Amino acid sequence: MTSQIDDLVARTRAFIDTHVIPVEDEFDGDVAAAGGAKLRAGLQQQARTAGVFAPHAPREYGGLGLGMEERAPVFEAAGRSLFGPLALNINAPDEGNLHLLERVATGAQRERYLAPLARGEQRSAFAMTEPPPGAGSDPGALRTLARPDGDGWLINGRKKFITGADGAGFFIVMARTSGEPDSTGGATMFLVPADRTGIRVIRHVNTMDRSMLGGHCELDLTDVRVGPEDVLGAVDQGFDHAQVRLGPARLTHVMRWLGAAQRAHETAVAYVSERSAFGRPLARHGMVELMIADNEIDLAATRSLLLTACRVLDAGHAGREETSLAKVFGAEAAHRVADRAVQMCGGAGVSADLPTARIAREIRPFRIYDGPSEVHRMSLARRAVRRYGPPE
Repeated sequence: MTSQIDDLVARTRAFIDTHVIPVEDEFDGDVAAAGGAKLRAGLQQQARTAGVFAPHAPREYGGLGLGMEERAPVFEAAGRSLFGPLALNINAPDEGNLHLLERVATGAQRERYLAPLARGEQRSAFAMTEPPPGAGSDPGALRTLARPDGDGWLINGRKKFITGADGAGFFIVMARTSGEPDSTGGATMFLVPADRTGIRVIRHVNTMDRSMLGGHCELDLTDVRVGPEDVLGAVDQGFDHAQVRLGPARLTHVMRWLGAAQRAHETAVAYVSERSAFGRPLARHGMVELMIADNEIDLAATRSLLLTACRVLDAGHAGREETSLAKVFGAEAAHRVADRAVQMCGGAGVSADLPTARIAREIRPFRIYDGPSEVHRMSLARRAVRRYGPPE
């Protein structure tokens, strides 16, 4: 890493410690209780002043233009607070949507959607997941339909678990334009402004995590009119374009949650170093030493897999195997680290007096978001069989 990146990491951590963590602590990581959109606006203005805003965004739109490997330690520093990604405008789903728009959008679409997203003037949502029997872990089950209407389409369907939907300025909607559910192709991405007639947020799905602005919502799409200018990428190529988004988004998730897990670990080590039981500090008991050491191993291994995958993406490769490895291991390792941190801190660990309980609460869904661990394992296993098995 360069000295410029080291300096940015240091300034990001100082900003998070000074301006963001106190708010998170006050509201126990509940973004709605902390002010929602008003909180976001205030923290982002402070991040601009501190010179740490939008490290991933293109320079032409006011960002710092960092590559994947460069942004890893910066995102980790921001992720130390559950509100940190929101403050730097690197939160999901906006960060992944920005990357997708940068790679796929037309010039007009970049000005209409990418520019305000990069500047923090709008939020966005990625609408692919559906209620059963629709798309979830298996995107090919997509049932939302876009049928031809004049020179455009009418979209009809239902979406569920759409992160950030309430208050988003626009949606990237995945709809089927050809083929049948459970087929491998035929999906198209559409850019749909949130005020477009026919798209409606029905409800917030009540989930265990509370730090995601805009919630995880259910949407109804009824005769939503879209034109050819609303197509993101190419018609029937939506699943291919989704891969442009998913690989980097998996890694940036790992970066952010790695920061949260690191904070939980540091909190626990400080606690057991000061708290004594049975005649000596908890940190001197063998069982606690084992948990500390295992956390150190999980954190170091996650960083190693993460950086390996980042370098593959920076070199211009898809990195599907590398991103799956980093995502599965990182999600499960971060969960283990946070869980051990709670255990080391005992009663304090499950209280709001320390950040460990809320970090464990927020990290747990990561084993499901952006592809459950089981689906990634299936893909990794199939690649291994093709690589090492007998020729077909």
